[in-house]
This record gives sequence, C-alpha cells and structure tokens, in this order.
Amino acid sequence: MDKKSFLKSGHTPTLFSSFLYFDISFMVWVLLGPLAVVISDQFQLDAAQKANLVALPTLGGSFLRLVLGLLTDSIGPKKTGQLGLLVTMVPLVWGCWFADSLTEMYVVALLLGVAGASFAAALPLASRWYPPQYQGLAMGIAGAGNSGTIFATLFANRIAQHFGDWHIVFGLALIPVCLTFLVFTLLAKDSPNRPEPKQLTDYAQVLKQKDTWLFCFFYGVTFGGFVGMSSYLTIFFNTQYGLAPVRASDFTTLCVIAGSFFRPLGGWLADKFGGIRMLIALYAGVAVLLAAISTLPSIGVATALLFVMMMGLGMGNGSVFQLVPQRFANEIGVVTGIVGAAGGLGGYFLPKILGNMKQAFGTFAPGFLILSGIAFVSMLVIVAVQSNWRKTWIGAGGKVVVGGTGPSAVGGVAAGSANRLAYQATFAAEARPDERKA
Repeated sequence: MDKKSFLKSGHTPTLFSSFLYFDISFMVWVLLGPLAVVISDQFQLDAAQKANLVALPTLGGSFLRLVLGLLTDSIGPKKTGQLGLLVTMVPLVWGCWFADSLTEMYVVALLLGVAGASFAAALPLASRWYPPQYQGLAMGIAGAGNSGTIFATLFANRIAQHFGDWHIVFGLALIPVCLTFLVFTLLAKDSPNRPEPKQLTDYAQVLKQKDTWLFCFFYGVTFGGFVGMSSYLTIFFNTQYGLAPVRASDFTTLCVIAGSFFRPLGGWLADKFGGIRMLIALYAGVAVLLAAISTLPSIGVATALLFVMMMGLGMGNGSVFQLVPQRFANEIGVVTGIVGAAGGLGGYFLPKILGNMKQAFGTFAPGFLILSGIAFVSMLVIVAVQSNWRKTWIGAGGKVVVGGTGPSAVGGVAAGSANRLAYQATFAAEARPDERKA
C-alpha cells in the first residue's frame, strides 16, 4: 500500500483526532476497573458491590452508544464528539470533588458510559474521509484507540498511591480530556461525504431480523468478555491472589494487551479461513480456558491462561465483524451501532456474574464455569446456524461469497477483506461523485 496515496486520499488531522478522542475516551471508560480495589477499601464494598461499580460504565456506554449514533447522523460526528468530550468531564469533576458515597459513585460510573459511547462518533468521523481502498487502514488506525485501556490499568492506581487519594485520579484525567477537546476542535473536520440520517424506523427494521440478534449475542460474548475482563481483572488478582492494587493492575495490563492487539489478527484470519470457522475455534478455546481458570491455579498459570483467553476474545471481535458486513452490507451503520451496544451490555453482565458468584459461594470458580458455559453455548449456536447461512448469504466457513447474492444484496463482491468491501458499498452509496475527493 502506498503511504503517500493513503495520506493524500483523506484528512490526516481528522484521522489523528478520531484516534485521540477514542483513545482517551476508552481510558476514561474503564477507569473504575483498576480503581475499584482502592475505592472498595474506603467504602468497605463486598464482592457484589465491587462488581456493580465496574460494570455500570459498560452499561451506560451500551445505551449511550445508540444515543451518540443518532446524534452523529443528525448533527455530524464532530459536534457529537465535542459534546461527548464535554459530557465526559461531568463524571470526572464529580468523582474528583464531590463523590463521597457509594450511591454517588454509582452515578459517576453510569455517566462514564458516555466515554464508552465514543465509538459512535470517532469511527464514522474517520471513515467518511477515506475511499474504499483505504477504509480498512483508516478504521484500523482510529479503532486502535481501544489501547487507551492500558493507560488506565498502568497509571490509575499508581497515581492514587502516590497522592494517597483515589479522587485525584479523576481530576488528573480531566487534563488529557481537555487537551483532546482542544485538539479535536481545532483539527477534526466533518467529511463532505455525509450519508442520509438514520431514523428510528431503520433500527426497528433491522431488529426484526433474527441474524441481528445472533450477532448481538456473539459480540456480547467476545467484546463484552474483553471489556468486562478488562474492568474486573484487577479485582480478581487483588482478591484471589492478594496482590496490591498497583501490582494487580500490572497483571491486568498484561492481559489487556493481548485482547487489544490481537483483534486485527482475528479479522485477518477470518478473511483467510472464514469467520464461522474462526468463531467456532475461538469460542471452544475460550470455553476450555475459562474452565481451566475456574480451578483457580497458581498466579503464574492463571495469568498465562487469562492472557491466551483475552487473546481469543480479541480475535473473536475481529471475526464477528468479518461476518457482519457480509450479512448487512446495506445496513452496516445501523447494525454496527446495535451490535456494538450489545457488546457493551455483555461487558456489564460479566463482572456481575463473577462478583455475585463470589459473593454467594465465596469463590470465583462458579463464575468462571458459568462464563465457560456461555462460550460453549456460543460455539453450539454458530454451529447450528451456519448451514442456513451457507444456503443464503455466506461462503463455506464464513468466507466472502465471490459474485454471490444475499439478503442484503451483497452481490458482485470481487475479493478482499469483508470489512473493507462492506465499507466500500456503504461509501459508494453515501458519497456523491463530485465529493469523493477529500
């Protein structure tokens, strides 16, 4: 790929702004994950309450993603992103100066969900600037912002320990958020290739289709598993192995890295071998690994198992979105918002399962076994539906159908990445011929 051609084809300042907005927002979204250990010491939280605290941001992000998606369609991604950053400051201010009770922290946690909803503005802002042949790269750069999780797990507890007060972490987080707002305002620019605004009826039509709900379930397990584990592992390492907050966060960071950086590999392998084959293998592997983790082995073995398991979830995210554009090429924007929201919802239930099972049985073993069962059921479901999918819209194993036709009119597909092809169809439909040049 010609680097110069890529840079000339779109708007680099906007691409950088999208990445920065996504990265900092993701950092803020999962901030309570590592901090939950030190916060729980002050409020004397039990296992279920700690799980509630780290789960609520993902719940808020799940619902607010749909809200920001509608705003992106109506007022544009730049204004939506600016609004999202401004609202993100509210829970940070509240958490730093005013939150002195568990109830208030629950409210702060829910409001942090607006940071998780940044997907809805950051990704369209970047993608609309680039022609079909560069959609994959542009979306990959903007989407790399999920690495912001690493900043939270690495630094949140270190800052709290240094200052002797976890409240200051929220205050200091305002600095990168404010700087990002400034950079975003100055550099980001809405593309002239603006699609027709989506209506609520568009979402209703897609929700009538069974495959929408299937993909919501599949992504709820993969992305929900990744986000939920990212938020909860610090609590797990602290409670199960007695690690200090900073040390527990470091172990969490190691596992988060696996999930963050192996997502593109999952998409590439899904293109090569088929998304169905990949998901069957990944769900089976994750189920086995979670069952092994339920034995609560030594910390070294547990970390290795969690690392590989998070790697599997990350690759699963890429594999799900190798399939989604094939099935819903003409509705990709609407479906991405719905499926993405389902992913956040999955991230809400995972900590709840682990925390409530720990509270009820005094051990994490039942919780991990339940999660293992969910992964196993996911494998069975995709095995059951694949035969019908092959008859209607997909190739063997989940590969792209060359020149095929499906329920979403995905015909004349030549070759290459399914994600890129889907964005190509979307871009071609949305952009007026005289506006394609950035």
